[in-house]
Amino acid sequence: MSEETRSAEQLAQDFTAMGHSVDLINGVIDGSQMADESAEDKQGAVDRNVEHLELMVAKSDWGSEDMTAANAAITAGKAYTA
Repeated sequence: MSEETRSAEQLAQDFTAMGHSVDLINGVIDGSQMADESAEDKQGAVDRNVEHLELMVAKSDWGSEDMTAANAAITAGKAYTA
């Protein structure tokens, strides 16, 4: 199945959503987000957001967007154990 090219608006929305995933992963790891949640909930949130980032980074229609923060969050999220 071939991937459709996203509109500039959709690319921007997707890149913003990726930033939210990066922020959540980093926040859970540093304790600034989900501090009152169970370890299971925190781990689940990190795992889901890592999966989201992996799927999005793999898309082939990105332009010049910098994936450094997303790739760093993927690495950190994979290493995270609640």
